[in-house]
Amino acid sequence: MSEQIIQTINDCAQASYAGAISFGEVVGRLAQVGVESYCADYRAGHTTYYLPDGKTYAVTLKMPSQSMANDFVKEGIQAAIRGAQRGEVKYPEFLQLSSAAGCVAYWVWIVGRHVTYFGRKGEQHIEHFPS
Repeated sequence: MSEQIIQTINDCAQASYAGAISFGEVVGRLAQVGVESYCADYRAGHTTYYLPDGKTYAVTLKMPSQSMANDFVKEGIQAAIRGAQRGEVKYPEFLQLSSAAGCVAYWVWIVGRHVTYFGRKGEQHIEHFPS
């Protein structure tokens, strides 16, 4: 994996945690360097980025100190997503809101243009990228 790809991933992660970049900007920048998907695993505490050639790169996921809810509440996840889409919810707050709604991980499929959110019992919610 090139230094440019690693630097772009790290820059996107830092800007996200600072609330200085939107989800759309992250996806655009990662797509430009060839990242095809990434998975944020709340329980393992890392986000792994995947390239088409099978290479991966992981960064630490800075989760809020609150515990994750046991029940998966799709409406709570959707509310966090909509808030982020309107620019009202930045990434640190998104992590807090989504974990409170029972999300334990999400997988962003850049090439497939959707995100799959997962609950503790295998529940899933698929959110397609806005057109």
